[in-house]
Amino acid sequence: MKKKKIKHNTTPYTFENAVIKGDATTKLSMVLMGVGLLKRKRFVKGALYLLSEIAFILFMVLHGFNNLAKLPSLGTSAQEEVWNEAKGIFEYSAGDNSLLILLYGVATLFLLIGFILIWRSNLIANYKAQYQEEHGLHLNTFKEDVKSLFDENLHKLLLTGPVAGVLVFTILPLVFMISMAFTNYSIQDNHLILFDWVGLKNFVDILNFGSSIGKQFWGVLAWTLVWAVFATFLNYIFGMLLAILINRKDTRGKAFWRFCFILSIAVPQFVSLLIMRTMLQPEGAINVLLKNAGLINNALPFFSNATWARVTVIVINLWVGIPYTMMQVTGILQNIPAELYESAKMDGANAFTTFTKITLPYMLFVTTPYLITQFTGNVNNFNVIYLLSGGDPTPVGATAGKTDLLVTWLYKLTIDKQYYSIGAVIGIMTFVVLAIVALLTYRNTGSYKDEEGFM
Repeated sequence: MKKKKIKHNTTPYTFENAVIKGDATTKLSMVLMGVGLLKRKRFVKGALYLLSEIAFILFMVLHGFNNLAKLPSLGTSAQEEVWNEAKGIFEYSAGDNSLLILLYGVATLFLLIGFILIWRSNLIANYKAQYQEEHGLHLNTFKEDVKSLFDENLHKLLLTGPVAGVLVFTILPLVFMISMAFTNYSIQDNHLILFDWVGLKNFVDILNFGSSIGKQFWGVLAWTLVWAVFATFLNYIFGMLLAILINRKDTRGKAFWRFCFILSIAVPQFVSLLIMRTMLQPEGAINVLLKNAGLINNALPFFSNATWARVTVIVINLWVGIPYTMMQVTGILQNIPAELYESAKMDGANAFTTFTKITLPYMLFVTTPYLITQFTGNVNNFNVIYLLSGGDPTPVGATAGKTDLLVTWLYKLTIDKQYYSIGAVIGIMTFVVLAIVALLTYRNTGSYKDEEGFM
């Protein structure tokens, strides 16, 4: 015999019960929100629901329906230039602005979804009042509802602001950007004011190996992943080794060595990168010193040769990144049980074996989430690339340089070139790559499979 699953914390106050078991006034609240509450003398709460419905209807009549009607076409009326004989000047008609139409349309859809949720809440609240009245239960007054927000419903009060902020400043712009990827919003063919939906065309162009933009995308994606791997794991390994050297019992002046590396963190990163960029120019300090010493005849192509530029940004990133990793892992190293090292020493294990069998596995188990975060940060590491190499060298006629990451290329496409639709696609593809890599990596590590601890 199969045992029936017992549902805990069940409540009769559900949307389904309200639709099926609601009385006439409760069902009338589907049309006139708050009617059931007003009938049961819950005037403030009922009035708030009714006012929200009136406000929504007024908005939809004045603006909302117009916003939604224009959304499928994104506008059809272009700006016109007309000669005014009387004034002897050209006059311009405003025309439609597709960007504003798209923004207002997406915002209206969000308001529509929000109103549906309020409408559903209204129906449940009306049925709750009906149910409590029918069963002789206490009906909370508005004052008691407000008081509960500072007691058992405190979580609702505190989460309302952050959730609203996420919706307005994160989710809404994200949906707006994703929508833009399906348009031809670009300086190409002068689609900056009036543009149209193009479906998946931009995605096809980006993923097509044969197109110019497609070749650049796959090249930039490959370099972005190579950069992220080197920037993440070289910083991690060297930072860990540095921390181990400083933490050794035989190392003197531990505080001094830590201070030296913390000092490099204290200097703003953009200052260090701009100084490095100046020093590595053809007439910069490095090339001048090497020429004066007779070691080179021509300036080293730190940023004019693709291979040199890529190696340069990786090496300089070590300088600015290793101190962070060193400080991150120092505390963890001190928490590794000393008995493990003593047992390994008694068994005759050398320093390399101890590192690979004890230190490294322990560190990887504890710091895998940190590594994933670092990898994600390096994929989006705008500062190091843009301030150091600017993405150069850039081939003639290309929009992406040989050291450009997806994020710096996205910046150039939108800010410099005004290819907004392609930039939106690049943003989506960046998110997809990061999500796949992060999820697959984390789910196959000990940090996920064995959260109880490291043995």
